[in-house]
Amino acid sequence: MHRADSSPHAPAVGGAPLFAPSAVGCAFADLPTSFYTRVAPRPLTDSWLAHANPDAAGLLELDAAALRTPEFLALCSGAGRLPGIDPVATVYSGHQFGVWAGQLGDGRAHLLGDVRGPQGRWEVQLKGSGRTPYSRMGDGWAVLRSSVREYLASQAMAGLGVPTTLALALTASSDPVIRETQETAAVVTRLAPSFVRFGHFEHWARSATEQAALLDHVVEHWFQDCREGPADRPDRPATACRLLEEVTRRTARLMAQWQLVGFCHGVMNTDNMSILGLTLDYGPYGFMDAFQANHVCNHSDTLGRYAWNAQPAVAQWNLTRLAESLLVLGCAAPDLEAALAPFERTFLQAYHAGLAQKFGFADWRPQDADLGDAWWALLHAQRADFTLAFRRLADVGADAQPWLDLFADAGAARQWLDRYRARLTDDPRPQAQRKAAMDRVNPLYVLRNHLAQQAIEAAGQGDSSEIDRLMALLRDPYAWRPGHEADARPPAPDVPVVAVSCSS
Repeated sequence: MHRADSSPHAPAVGGAPLFAPSAVGCAFADLPTSFYTRVAPRPLTDSWLAHANPDAAGLLELDAAALRTPEFLALCSGAGRLPGIDPVATVYSGHQFGVWAGQLGDGRAHLLGDVRGPQGRWEVQLKGSGRTPYSRMGDGWAVLRSSVREYLASQAMAGLGVPTTLALALTASSDPVIRETQETAAVVTRLAPSFVRFGHFEHWARSATEQAALLDHVVEHWFQDCREGPADRPDRPATACRLLEEVTRRTARLMAQWQLVGFCHGVMNTDNMSILGLTLDYGPYGFMDAFQANHVCNHSDTLGRYAWNAQPAVAQWNLTRLAESLLVLGCAAPDLEAALAPFERTFLQAYHAGLAQKFGFADWRPQDADLGDAWWALLHAQRADFTLAFRRLADVGADAQPWLDLFADAGAARQWLDRYRARLTDDPRPQAQRKAAMDRVNPLYVLRNHLAQQAIEAAGQGDSSEIDRLMALLRDPYAWRPGHEADARPPAPDVPVVAVSCSS
């Protein structure tokens, strides 16, 4: 087992470098220095590599052998560096639980830089790597519990085809960290094309110079199709509106995907919203077991602001805050409103298309809205399991009993099933073909909280085998795996409920 150098300013350790200097950079540091602070991570003491994700590593052209090197452990524990790059922490602001929170920033994250891979450049960021000037009252650490949850969640979402940041590695240590109890520290190394958030734009809502620099940076790297005007004389108000419209569409589609897999983010603050439309910052998230339309996964969310059925509306509210921050560029309010307008239409198109696929329909018809509403009402009233209710629906043509067993009131379920079967008579596909199509979009396995908790408890004993098992399972959550029947089921009644909060 490799151990990392724990000195606070350790250079990249000896041996073959992980990346050629020509492959690394830090595009964010090309912005003015007001956007960030150069600050070194605080390396974990006596760290060990709990897990490395070969799929994410492949994006950086790292092979399995590279993941076993001291250099990789050093990089992911905060002791190493990308060649020639000083890590930075970025500043942003935001609305938290609907209230303006002022300046925030990377309070426990360090951007190591970016690496060019076969599919483009990827920012490499450590989360839980020590204090920064934006830590406020925090200690800058992350605990193993929350780090395992984030590491597994990004794999779960990637396997489901939901846009997300990716986790490259999970590094653990014996360093003590005080939360509700004493826990141990850990770091997640995560990847994204960019970690720019709505909050980065909100931070500069009163500074046209910095806001223009941020707009130019984001457009140049990720939204070149949104540029209006020549490169040397850009029409920034028009460009900003084009950008806002594209971010609105991406966010709307993301919300539809969250709803259709039963995912609750738990803390949809504007500083947790990705400008690229990625799922960002896995804290008190949850995949629903027993369906409740107003399910709140975050025990810190006492008012239920971020309930499952509120997520699309919250995203739209957050987009409006992003739009307000662009007024400083000279954007006209009606133009910004026009850029926000596609949200509802885009969301409904993605939601209806996805629900049609999950129901096994060749297309979505306006009259299907009543059937869809009745579906959610049935699941809500019966507290049926979200994932299995969709998955077993594919088999009702051959045997409806396993699906009916999910409902306490089989009579009510049969009434809905009769309507569903009548709708299927308009679909000419053979049952076997329909089932195959439904099984490709209705997962059998999701990261249920009790499964994540099992991995956390094992990792706390130095055993990463449960993480490895779940990572392999979640890589393709649609394929049935013999021996994994328990992983597809909700927790047994005697399993303690896993409570997650903002400390998660």
